[in-house]
This record gives sequence, structure tokens and C-alpha cells, in this order.
Amino acid sequence: MRRIYLDYTATTPVDKRVVQAMAPFFTETFGNASSIHSYGREAKAALESARESIAPLMGARPSELFFTSGGTESDNSALTGIVLAHSGSGRNHIVISSIEHHAVLHAAKNLERKGIDVTLLPVDEYGFVSPDELRKAVTDRTLLVSIIHANNEIGSTQDLKTLASIVHGAGAFFHTDAVQSFGKIPFSVAESEVDLASFTAHKIYGPKGIGALYVKRGIEFVPTFHGGSQERNRRPGTESVPLAVGFAKSAELSVQEMPEELARLSSLNKLLRKRIGDEVPGVVFNSPVDRALPNILNVSIDSSEIEIDGEALIINMDLEGVAVTSGSACSSGSLQPSHVIKALGRDDRTTNATVRFSFGRFTSEEEVQTAADTFVRIVARIGKRKKISSPAS
Repeated sequence: MRRIYLDYTATTPVDKRVVQAMAPFFTETFGNASSIHSYGREAKAALESARESIAPLMGARPSELFFTSGGTESDNSALTGIVLAHSGSGRNHIVISSIEHHAVLHAAKNLERKGIDVTLLPVDEYGFVSPDELRKAVTDRTLLVSIIHANNEIGSTQDLKTLASIVHGAGAFFHTDAVQSFGKIPFSVAESEVDLASFTAHKIYGPKGIGALYVKRGIEFVPTFHGGSQERNRRPGTESVPLAVGFAKSAELSVQEMPEELARLSSLNKLLRKRIGDEVPGVVFNSPVDRALPNILNVSIDSSEIEIDGEALIINMDLEGVAVTSGSACSSGSLQPSHVIKALGRDDRTTNATVRFSFGRFTSEEEVQTAADTFVRIVARIGKRKKISSPAS
């Protein structure tokens, strides 16, 4: 049976060109970048070269970027690092959106247990944060606002510059999780005017286990780990030179090929949206048409029209060779309704009957057509159409 992978938002296969770039740093240039001998200096040069390659692609200075293990560490470090650095400032309030990745939600919850006030911003039916709601939420006690740039479940993208202006007007710092957006759509920390931003490599055909956190120059930041002076005293531990090189190569390729990929993925998205919209009764599109990542299409089946078990739907798709998911890979093992889809105003049954299709560099039109055929067929087979009462005469 031919298998089709449509879960690129969870992770991407490593591009062969990235593997090729990384290979020498596992066996030839293998030194510890902190060592002062020639092996260490070679490794250090490669590490800094990777940083210098990545930074301008996101509008940053190399000195403002430090490597982490991935997006989750970057998000946690951003929130905790700012709170620790300003613990005596009298500002003990942070604001996050209700559709943040769990790395931000759980980090905020942990800070709340330690005495930080946390406000959850509502979103509209397509996951957009209202500037007016943000203005109402920030106060003179607000230290940090964290709003995800592109949501990992529905693909909606926020107007960061407008939101940053509001945050800065209140004297607070602004962080964004750019894990899903960087390398897929244009993104610049300078143009968006954010103070901190999180990134990872494995969403853009790079290796797992490496990410980065941007901290704008001049912002006080306290590291959350201790044990070494690596990464300019911001993240201790032996740096992974091969992974950094892989991150740099994947970022370079993604930004370079972005225009063509944007057009191609948008076309695939429109194709899938039309097929499902035309042939599946009761379908609800959670992903917006505009201001959204082109590689995500998130749909639910309206429980008022069709009763369907969302887990059974996804399992049946997999049994027929199509890999999709219901939401974030970090919570895919949970039977709890997606907090993102719930935040859009969907009821529990509709939320549970949700499928996220996400495609990427190696997805073909034929695969999308096959996935649509499979989805339509399975919904018809296992869904129970509710009877519609005729109007009283």
C-alpha cells in the first residue's frame, strides 16, 4: 500500500541537501566548539558560520541569536528568562493568546503557580487576536506578551507589527513563537518589531533537536539552565555543531525556495478545500482563507449535521495509507478536545471530529487528490447523518 504523509506541521523529513551539509561534522570536523585547540576552533568556526547564516534570514544580528534544543525550550526560555530578569520591577503580569502552543501555555501556567498573573486573550472564529482585546488586557503591570505568529493547528497568522506597537506602548516586551512561520512565509524580527522569537529546524526540513531563541540586543535576559558559558552565557551545554549546520542549510533552502513553494502549496490547499467543501456535508473550515499558512487545512465535521468519531476517522485514514492528525503533535496522544479548536467556539463533538491536513516540499497534487478521495469516502462510511425534521405544516 502506498503511504501518503500529510502531517508536515508535526515534522518534516530532513532534506537530502541538509544531510549532505551535516555529514562532515559527525566524523571529520567533530571537535567541541569550546575547546581551544585546532579541532575545537574548526568546530567553533562552523558553529558561528551557521549562526551568521541563519540570523540575517530572520532579520536578526548573529549576536542576538542563541541555539536551543528546539521550539519548546525556546518558548520556555523566553517567558521564564524575561520574568527572572525583571523579578523586582513590579511588573508581574503576562498576556498570552488562547491558541498558543502548549510550550507557551504550560510555561505560563508554571509561572502562574509562582505568583505571576496570566491573562488569556480570546480569538475570533479563525484564530485572530483582536488589537482592541489586547489593548484592554495590557496594564502598567504587564511585563510580557506572547502571541504565536502562525498557529500550528489552523495556520492563522497574526499582524505582529500592530500587536507589538500596542505591547510596547504599555512598556512591555513582546515574544512570538515563529516555529511554524519561519521559512514558510516571509518573517523578520526587525520588521515585525518583536523583542523575542522562537524557532526550530525540524519544521523546515532540518534536523530534530535544534532550535533558536532571538533576544533583541539590550534586553535583559536570565538563562534558565546553568553549568557553562556557552552561547554567550545564555544557554550552557556543549553545542551540537552538526545540528547547527543542518539548521543553517535548511533555513537557507527554505527562504531561497519560498516564493515557488508558497504558490505551489497555496494551489494544493485550494484544491483540497474545494474537494472537501463540495463533497463533505457538514464540513467546517477552521483554517482561514487569507492571512494563513498555505500548507495547513484544518476541518471539522459539524456535530449538528453528522455524528462521527474523530479518532476513528484519523485511524481509518491511516489504515488506508494517509497520515493526518487532529491537532498539535505534542498532544496527539490525548483524547481531550483541542484547545485551539475550542477557542474558535466549536462544541466538544465538533472539536473532536477535527482533522488537520498539512503538506510540504515533497507533497504532490496526486497525493492531495488521493487524500481527498479517502477523506470523503471514510466520512460517508462511518459518519451518521442526523435526520432533519421537516417544518410543521
